[in-house]
Amino acid sequence: MKFGPVPVGAAVGLIAAHTIRAGGATLRKGRSIPPETIAGLEAEGVRDLVAVTLEPDDVGEDAAAEALARHVAGAGLRREPPFTGRCNLFAMEAGVLVIDRAGIDAINGVDEAITVATLPPFKPVVAGEMIATVKIIPYAVPGAVLARAHAATAQGALRVAPYRRRRVGVVSTRARSLKEATIDRTLAILTERLAPTGAEIVADARVPHAPAAVAAALTDVVERAGADLAIVFGASAIADRRDVIPAGIEAAGGRVIHLGMPVDPGNLLLVGARGDVPVIGAPGCARSPKENGFDWVLHRLLADLPVTRADIVALGVGGLLMEIVSRPQPRSGAASADDEE
Repeated sequence: MKFGPVPVGAAVGLIAAHTIRAGGATLRKGRSIPPETIAGLEAEGVRDLVAVTLEPDDVGEDAAAEALARHVAGAGLRREPPFTGRCNLFAMEAGVLVIDRAGIDAINGVDEAITVATLPPFKPVVAGEMIATVKIIPYAVPGAVLARAHAATAQGALRVAPYRRRRVGVVSTRARSLKEATIDRTLAILTERLAPTGAEIVADARVPHAPAAVAAALTDVVERAGADLAIVFGASAIADRRDVIPAGIEAAGGRVIHLGMPVDPGNLLLVGARGDVPVIGAPGCARSPKENGFDWVLHRLLADLPVTRADIVALGVGGLLMEIVSRPQPRSGAASADDEE
């Protein structure tokens, strides 16, 4: 691609590098320069203008953007027609955005002419939401450069994992210090959280804060109610793998995958499973409608994405979601640890 000033008389059919106004008409940048625009410029005494000349191997900005968008778009995505070197991708259904980050980084590292911008990895999205944009910076790129961008990652580097788990079973443990109204409010907030995903609460078990009671309730919501995801809200926060909630999960034939996460609020979250049914030991902050680490894990599991120990420990960078100093100090007597963590 050649970019620079050319004599007006030689500019017919070239691409306008900037918006041109001549003879009372306006030609937007990026458009092919027609003879009438040249005539208007010559009538106004203009001698030269800045234009773009495509070379034989060049691919125009719109064609290049559309081709690369087609390459990176995986399942659950649609693209809109390109314009001004940009092609946008949109979610076709609700779910979680999955990104081959190394692949997108590799594309962006090929050449400064090519860029791909996305929403954050694992962000919950809804149908019709824009999740990425491919933008070609100049008016064209060499075909060889575009080919390198395609080769930088496998096809389908972006996709939406749709929500698949729809039946949520809830086990809440009781204690004298916990009001029944608090449990009611917790379930109401959870219902609101689940609404965009299409999931619903199919079982609501309320039992004493004891391992045997948790085990029996967990078995019931999975086997009798058919829950494909279980959430346990404890009357007291989980402080150790030997605490009531993890002990109850194991007594029900389940296992603890990981306790704790480097996300705050959300530190005291537990991820486990009973057979092929994921189990979340909810932190106290899950009783709040504000975004916290519980949301990050919940949406991934509803989309049937695995959440491993490695996944959890990788959440630390960016995991500080609110100012800790402003919160009550749990060991000062001002608040219970269950209020936030």
